Amino acid sequence: MARLIPCQWRQLILSLICLLLIISCHSSPLTGVKSLKVATDPTFIPFEIQTANGNLEGFDIDLMKAIAKVAGLTVQFESLPFDGMISTLQANRVDAAISGITITAERRKTISFSRPYFQAGLAITVRQDNQDIQDLNSLQGKKIAVQIGSTGADFAKTIPNVKITTFNSGSEFFQDLINGNVDAVISDAFATLYAIKNGNLQGLKVIENLLTQEYYGIATPHDSPHLEAINQGIAALLSNGTYKQIYQKWFNAEPPKLPETP
Repeated sequence: MARLIPCQWRQLILSLICLLLIISCHSSPLTGVKSLKVATDPTFIPFEIQTANGNLEGFDIDLMKAIAKVAGLTVQFESLPFDGMISTLQANRVDAAISGITITAERRKTISFSRPYFQAGLAITVRQDNQDIQDLNSLQGKKIAVQIGSTGADFAKTIPNVKITTFNSGSEFFQDLINGNVDAVISDAFATLYAIKNGNLQGLKVIENLLTQEYYGIATPHDSPHLEAINQGIAALLSNGTYKQIYQKWFNAEPPKLPETP
């Protein structure tokens, strides 16, 4: 068996280094990352749902898995309360978060967002027999329930003379509304309408068109090495029809055109 002399060893090592550099230059931003840790709140139906056997499903879950497939990686979901997601991202304990997180200027001060992946908005929900609350103005002086850390909570603060009660999840504040402990809920319109339509919120109704127009984005820490690949994944799903398929699966409607930036 022939042996390599020292100069041949050096030449072989240099060739291997050059090969590795070539491979790295032609790889995607997420090459080498086998798993992306993504935070989500499984109480935000139909965007995130935890099934009886503990599995996660929903619009956001399907979308994140499809983005991961385009990027060539797997997703490791981590269930977190909604109000803890931003601090978790700031501490770099997760790589991203998807849970109907509205893109706002205030949140951008501490975290980054992908391009918008969903057009949403806030709505008012009351009990079916409520005739007093007909619009935004009639909320004055009422008891309103909201989710901690949500844009609904921020919006409620702008309404004069209201008493605001905060909850960790939608299931909690809707139950308080059903029980008559609060007069109304301000929350995401699409999630509320979906729950009413599917019988999960009996005895409730949405009485106002969208109070706001918002866009959801996938949140990441500032200077995330994964953000570009996530944006590329969203763009690919929008262009190849996969986004439309996922949207129609969960909302049985044509998706609106999304801007590249909110």
